[in-house]
Amino acid sequence: MPDQTFPDLPPSLVVTRHGKVAVLTLNRPEKRNALDDATVLGIERFFTDLPDDVASVVIAAEGDHFSAGLDLSEMAERDTISGVRHSRMWHRAFELIEFGPVPVVCALKGAVVGGGLELAAATHLRVAERSTFYALPEGMRGLFVGGGASVRLPRLIGVARMADLMLTGRRYDAQEGAAAGLSQYVVDDGAGLDEALRLAARIADNAPQSNYAVIQALPRIAESGRHEGYLMEAMMAAIAQGTDDAKGRMQDFLQGRAPKVTDR
Repeated sequence: MPDQTFPDLPPSLVVTRHGKVAVLTLNRPEKRNALDDATVLGIERFFTDLPDDVASVVIAAEGDHFSAGLDLSEMAERDTISGVRHSRMWHRAFELIEFGPVPVVCALKGAVVGGGLELAAATHLRVAERSTFYALPEGMRGLFVGGGASVRLPRLIGVARMADLMLTGRRYDAQEGAAAGLSQYVVDDGAGLDEALRLAARIADNAPQSNYAVIQALPRIAESGRHEGYLMEAMMAAIAQGTDDAKGRMQDFLQGRAPKVTDR
């Protein structure tokens, strides 16, 4: 059943709950889940008002496609400053995914194109069904990416690969995308949401301070100088291990009540 915690979301977004996992589903299958302004603003509201008892989020999609990108039928002629403000609205919404309170897993299928790829890139783990294909057609349409792709995607796949996608209209299939760094998992068609839920449930059982450190500190450490990175790592490690939760989990491990890492 849809979660009634978010009454102000547009009909293009549906929220369900699976224990500590919230699922945000793009619900415009007739438009291949193209992202209009109402949907992007709804995503922003969802992550702004996330309940405290949600420990992880899955972003999924109705229909055969994750998202074909920006809804071009809504695109009006804008002057320069209006165009900047529109792009910054996307940045603001997707920043709440990347640097929000909890890890986010994305279940991909079909088209993950343009703005749809920008949305996926803002999440932390991406599961791609074999039907998934990726593209950045903005260059062929006289446009430039505006939802954060020029910042996030080069960190995932490199500048040269992104330039190739934009200059030539090249498409990556699911396996090529995984090899390039666009997803961490590839599964059979129809299995993407179940795998994303499995991963999100596993993440939700982690210590909240560890999850928060991974999504907040890790990317900042990666972008810092090595000496600053070492200091941030030391501070974050001390903060995490000083919590009562961490101390309890360590005692469980030392007394044999917690599972050990094995090769299975």
